[in-house]
Amino acid sequence: MIPFRKNVAIAIDGGGLRGAIVTQALAVLEDYLRKPLHEIFRLAVGTSTGSIISAGIGAGLSGRQMTRLYREIGSSVFPSTWRKWFFPLTRYRYPARPLSHALIEHFGSMKMSEFWVAPKPLDVVITSYDLAENRTRFIKPWKEEYKNWSVSKAVRASCTVPTYFPVVENRFIDGGVGAYSNPCYVAAYEAQECLNWDPSETTLISIGTGRSPYAYDGRRIAKFHSWDWIGKATDIFLQSAYDQQVHLVETHFKELDFRRFQIDLQEEIKMDDTTQMDKLVAYGAALGRMIINDQVDPIQGINLKESLGS
Repeated sequence: MIPFRKNVAIAIDGGGLRGAIVTQALAVLEDYLRKPLHEIFRLAVGTSTGSIISAGIGAGLSGRQMTRLYREIGSSVFPSTWRKWFFPLTRYRYPARPLSHALIEHFGSMKMSEFWVAPKPLDVVITSYDLAENRTRFIKPWKEEYKNWSVSKAVRASCTVPTYFPVVENRFIDGGVGAYSNPCYVAAYEAQECLNWDPSETTLISIGTGRSPYAYDGRRIAKFHSWDWIGKATDIFLQSAYDQQVHLVETHFKELDFRRFQIDLQEEIKMDDTTQMDKLVAYGAALGRMIINDQVDPIQGINLKESLGS
C-alpha cells in the first residue's frame, strides 16, 4: 500500500446495514497498519450509516467492534413488525426507539465537543438535512452551536432515512437526502479550509458501502408505471450524486492524495436486510484487501471534462 501522508482523513457513505462492509474493511486496514483507527485518522466525515462509523472512530472503537455493533443492532433496529409489512399504509417502517437506545448504549452521554477536547483531538463531521431551514447541516465538534449536542442525537439525525424512521425533532433527516450521501467533498473542504491542512501533506480515503448491480431492460422500462419510477429515479439520483462528489474532489483538490474505494455487489442487498450480514462482512474483507492493494474505484479514472465534452 502506498504510505499515507502526514494528515489522514476518511469519508464514509450512507447505506444502512451495508455499513458493515466499511467496518470490516477498516478492521483489515487496522491489522495491516497495526494501529487503531483513532490513531490513523484525524478527520472522520460520515453520512447516515457513515456517521455511526465516523463517531465510532472518534470514540475509539475498532473496526471489529463496529462490525459486532452492526450485527447486534440489525434485528433490533430493523425488526419485522406490522409497520414494515403494512408500509406504505404506515408513515414509517421502523420505530425510532431501538436505534436511539442502541446509540446511547454505545456512545452514552458523550457530547460532540468531547471529540475535540480529547488528548489527541479528532474532527468528526456528521451531515444531516434540516427541514426547518431547508439546508444540509454539518455537525462538528468545534462549532459552538453543536458542541453540546449528544453524539447519539447527531448520529440519529444523520441516520433518519425518510419513510424508514420518524423525523428527529420534527426537522432532521438523513444527510444523504441532500447532495452528500458520499461526503468526500465535505471531507476535502474541511481538511483544507477549516483545519488548514496542506493538501500536499494530506490523504483522504473515501469508502462506499457497496455498489448494487445494474441491469438495463428496455422492454421492462417501457412498461413502467408511475410508482415503478420512484425507486428507479432514487437509485439514479444517488449514484449520480456519489460520482459527482468524487469528480468535484478530483477537480478542486488536485494536490490531495485522494483514494476512493468501492466494491461491486453481486446481488442486491437492501439497507435493512438483516439476513445478509455474513455476506456484508465478506464483502468488507474483500474491500479491505482492495484498500491495502491500492485498488481504487474505476470512477476515479473518468475525466469530468472529457465526460462533459470540453
